[in-house]
Amino acid sequence: MSFNEKTIKNIATLARLKFPADQEEKFTADINSILNWVEELKEVNVDGVEPLISVSLQEPVLRKDEVTTGDLQKELLMNAPDASHGFYAVPKMVE
Repeated sequence: MSFNEKTIKNIATLARLKFPADQEEKFTADINSILNWVEELKEVNVDGVEPLISVSLQEPVLRKDEVTTGDLQKELLMNAPDASHGFYAVPKMVE
């Protein structure tokens, strides 16, 4: 696959990008080199390679799901510097 200057102009219009007309040839060459590199990657033999979910080999720590009442308002507000009517109280920011 390769792009020509007409396609680059169309993509730029759709993406609402503006660049100098003298740069069109450079952008065309850059995009075509990127596409050629992606085509080279398709040639890599990946048979038997497991897809990665994460680059980290650590297993996630899972906890047991337990149903709770969820009524923790008092405990949460104990750490608040200021609370009023069951909510966090913060200084007024708009005058």
